[in-house]
Amino acid sequence: MADLLTRWRAALADQSPVAIATIIEGPGLGSKILVTPDDHIGTAGNPDLDKAIVEAARGLLEGGRTNTIHLGPRGQRRMEDVSVFIQSFAPPPKMFVFGAIDFAGATARIGKHLGYRVTVCDARPVFATKERFPTADEVVVGWPDEFLKTAEVDQRSVICVLTHDPKFDVPVLKEALNTEAGYIGAMGSRRTHDNRTARLKEEGVSDEELARISSPIGLDIGSRTPEETAVAIAAEIIALHTGHTGGRLADRSGPIHERTESRESGVARG
Repeated sequence: MADLLTRWRAALADQSPVAIATIIEGPGLGSKILVTPDDHIGTAGNPDLDKAIVEAARGLLEGGRTNTIHLGPRGQRRMEDVSVFIQSFAPPPKMFVFGAIDFAGATARIGKHLGYRVTVCDARPVFATKERFPTADEVVVGWPDEFLKTAEVDQRSVICVLTHDPKFDVPVLKEALNTEAGYIGAMGSRRTHDNRTARLKEEGVSDEELARISSPIGLDIGSRTPEETAVAIAAEIIALHTGHTGGRLADRSGPIHERTESRESGVARG
C-alpha cells in the first residue's frame, strides 16, 4: 500500500495520468490497484479480476473519467458480485476540430460524448460562434495553423481537419505533423486527398509523415450525413486507440476485448 501511495503522489506531482481502482463491494473489499497507461501495481485477489479492472481503468483514464464498474469474481462482465470504484486523475484528452461546418458540429458533439475537451477553430467569425457549437469547450476565431502553433497538443490529442479548403487544410495539416497528436484526420474526397497530398509534398512533407494522416477521415461505414460521418470518425479514433481494424464483431473469432499493444501504451498513431 505504501508503494501504491508513493506512486500515486509522484504521478500527481508530475501531472501524469493515473487511476486508482478500489473494490467497494464483494470479494477483496478494500483492495486497491493503481493503473497508469503502461503499468499497474496492486491486486484485487486474482489475476483474472486484476486484468478486467486494469482494462476498465485504462479505458476510463483515456477519457479522464471516474466511474463505478461491476464485475464477476473472476472479472466476468455483466455480473455484479464485485463493485469497483475507479477514480481517474488526468485532464481529459483534447480534440481539435478545424472548420466550422455542419460536420464539425456533429464531430464536436460526439467528441464530448467520448470525454474529449473539444476546441473548434475557424478563421471565419460568422461561422465560428458558440451559438453554432454549444457543446464545444472552446470556439476560436483564427487561422487554424496559427492557432495550432500555440495549442497544447500531446499524444492523447486528436486533430480533425474538416475545412475541405486547401488554403486552410494544407497549412494546418503541416503544422499538425509537427505535434505529437495521436490521431490526425482530414476530410475530403479521393480527389481532394490526392490534391492535398501533392500540395503537402511540395511543402516538403515526407511520405512517412503523410502516413500519419488518416485521409479520407473515418472508417468505411457508408456515412453520408454529418452525424453518420461523426460516428465514422469516432469509430476510427477508438479503433486506433485499441489497435483494432474496425471490422464487424460478427466476422471475428476470439475474445471481443482482447488487449493489444496500442491499448497498453495508450498511444494511437493515425
